[in-house]
This record gives sequence, C-alpha cells and structure tokens, in this order.
Amino acid sequence: MLKALFGWLFGRRPAPPARPPARVAPAPAAPLPPTAPAPETQTQDDPRFRKLNRDAPLRGQQPAEHPAGEAATFLCREAILGRNQRIAGYQFMLQEGARARIRHSTRRVHHLYAEVLVRSLASADIGELLGHRLAFIDLPDSFFANPSLASLPARSVALVPTLHADAGAPEPDALRHTVEQLRQRGFRIGLPDPTVMTEFAHLLPQADFIVVQARGLDARRGLQLSNIALEIAPNARLVVRELPSIEEFRFCYKLGATLFQGPFVTSREDWRERELPPNTARIGTLIARLRADASTHELADLLKQDAALSLRLLRYINSAANALPQPVSSIEHALTLLGREKLYRWLILLVCSAGSNGERGGAALEIALVRGRMMELLGAKRPVAEREALFLVGLLSLVDVILQVPMEKALAPLALGADIDAALRSNSGPLQPLLALAIACERSDGEHLRDAAERCAISPDQASDCHMQALSWAIQIQD
Repeated sequence: MLKALFGWLFGRRPAPPARPPARVAPAPAAPLPPTAPAPETQTQDDPRFRKLNRDAPLRGQQPAEHPAGEAATFLCREAILGRNQRIAGYQFMLQEGARARIRHSTRRVHHLYAEVLVRSLASADIGELLGHRLAFIDLPDSFFANPSLASLPARSVALVPTLHADAGAPEPDALRHTVEQLRQRGFRIGLPDPTVMTEFAHLLPQADFIVVQARGLDARRGLQLSNIALEIAPNARLVVRELPSIEEFRFCYKLGATLFQGPFVTSREDWRERELPPNTARIGTLIARLRADASTHELADLLKQDAALSLRLLRYINSAANALPQPVSSIEHALTLLGREKLYRWLILLVCSAGSNGERGGAALEIALVRGRMMELLGAKRPVAEREALFLVGLLSLVDVILQVPMEKALAPLALGADIDAALRSNSGPLQPLLALAIACERSDGEHLRDAAERCAISPDQASDCHMQALSWAIQIQD
C-alpha cells in the first residue's frame, strides 16, 4: 500500500477541481400489491463512485407524505472491521435525517427510498470499487423481490431485511423462496438478531450473517447466539453494530464475533503512559534535523543508523515507478533525487504507517487517508503548499489512534507548520473547517454535514461527492 501511496504522492499533479454534482430524482413508485416489489428504474450510466451521492438526493418528485422543498437526502457509509481490525466492508444507508423522516411512513415510501439506495450503489459500480470488501445494505423484507436488485454486483453485497408495520409483508414461504434465489445469484444474507426479532427465524438456515446491536449484548446472549449459529445457522457469522468503545470491541471479539461496526473505530483511549515506538522516534529525529535545514550529509548519516529505513528509501528510489536510468546505491544520491519536501512527506507517511498493523491501526489509516484526500480535493483551487497542508491535516487527524499515543506525543517530533498544528492540537485555524467537514461526511447526521459545508462555503453535494472520490482513491491505493 505504501508503495502505491508514495508513488501517487511524489508524482501527483495538481488536484482537479471538484465539480458541482447534478442531482437525480428517483422515479415515482407505483402502488404496491401486498407482496409485489416496486417497479424497476433505469440505472444511470454514471462514472463510478463520483455519482454515488449525486443520485441520492430526492428532489422534485417527492412522496405525498413529505412536502416539497424538504431537505435533501444524502447517503452515508460506515466502516465494518474484520477480526484482523482492517476494513472488511461498509454499510451504506440513508443519512439519519432521511431515516427519521420515513420511519413512520408507508411501505411504499420505504420502497422508494430503498430503490434510490440500490440505484445509487449500482451506478457507482460498487463491486469493482470495493474490491474484496462487502457492501451491507438494509432493505424492507418486501423489497427483496424487487427487480432493481439485479443491477447490484451480487457477490459484493450483503442484504439485511427490515420489518415494516404497514401491510404488504411477504408470506414466510415466499420470502424464503426469494432469499434462496438471491443466494443462488451470489448475494449474502444477514438477519437481525433472532433473540430480538423472531419474524425472520425461519430464514436462519440460509443466513450468512447474524446482525446484532452492541447495546444489551452480554455473555448470556452471546452464548445464546452461538448456540443458534451452531444448531440452526451453521454458516452464519456474527456482525456487531454500534460498538461505542474499544472495550466493547474486545468483549465482542472474545465472544467470537467476526465483523465489528461503530464509533469505536476512531475512539480515543487513555494513552498517557504510552510512548512512541523506537522507529517513530528515529524518524522524528530525522524530521527535526530536516526542518532545521541540516546538510544532506548529516541526514544521510542519520538514515544510515537505521538499516531498515535506509533500505526502504533505496527500494523506493529504485522502483520501476521512478524509471531511473541506473540503480541508486548511495543514500546521499537518493536524498538528492528525492528532494527535501518529498523527503518530509515520505517521513510523515512512515510515521502514520508505523502503527497501521496495530489495534485498529489499518482501519484508522484508511479513514485518515480519505480525510486527507477529500480535504485536498476541496482545496483544489488553493496554492500547492496549502493543498499539501490540507492533505497532512487529514492524514494526521487520527495519528494518535494509529500509533495509540496521545496526540501531543504523536505530533511532537513532526515539526508541523503553524496552521497544521493549530488544526490538529486546538481544533482551530484556517484549515480546521475543512477537517470538520471531512469528519462530518463520515457520520449519518445530514444536518451536521450541511452546517459544516455552509461554514466552508461548499455545498453538501460537493462535499459528499469529494468524500466518495477520496474513498475510492484510498481503497485503490491499498488494494
């Protein structure tokens, strides 16, 4: 991953300006018979992730239950970690404001919004972009027979049914048959916690996942779910959502859960007694001397004290991406070719990657890369130095989580500029609003996103669009 990232970082061109996205309204849904799906809409032939949030806002043809002019709807996504604590997938959903608006609406309205979600993911070519990761989407049980699901990449999607009090739920046998057909096409099926929601218990033999909420999950319920999995759903893996803290994650890990989702991914702990690892301290010394304008000879001598670091530098310089006419074997020559600014960026990236194999480190690094790239895209019209600073603010915004040390200790050896330092240490300065906007795009609160975008004089559409471009980029450089 670092090789791809270094190649992009050192050879990149100025970031293209993010274009204001067009909006697409969903086709009006026909009235639904009790077990019939909503009619299929034509999938738009749009560029991949760039179109994801452009298709989501609903405008123009609004259901009767919601008056015209109501706030736009945006999609959001939340990372799902595997037992190796790397990102294994994402749950895609409507933002909380939209979910709240339709919570007590008719089944027809829920179908309309489900179709928007499905159409948006299909037009994004989500399967290719996610690679080995899965896309989890929750849909009404009656929507499982909707023909629009055929537009999704089945082997990259896990479908989770939801109940609705309105009339029109499929009969159990009909739903079982639909689920069988979906699994034959390659879809995975996740079922809500059967100890809480028994309506889907008859589907357990076909379940690939059992999806439970962290709240109320204790050892007794964990044992009960394990027994259900062993006796009725032998192929099902446990997915735990809404995990608030790393302690809750560790508890669910011991219970045998396979996938983990919630705020714990970027949560902080009390790391006051933790120190930077030795290799990070050495890199910090290099950064300090580099920022003090030390000679190339002195920098080379410092690098030579760390054989692994020297080897990594020579490997990068001699990689095919640099297309040098002859191999470089001298550290001094490598430093001259790299240049001081690129050396600084290389060292910063090494600091961030130092903890990527630790607890949550890889997942936090991916989220930080998305933040940095999004901030750079939103600052496309700013000077190059300012774009560089925006990228570093996003990248370093989770460096304490990646390294599992206090932010003060993580930043101390990096010799950051005043604006970067202010954004990271005191949540202030001219770069902070874009960092706040990048963080808002990770959450399901549409109102928070709109407020953060307004402070930056950027439309929520543009912010969401850049966020998806950044997510696409972060995934591609890691796969």
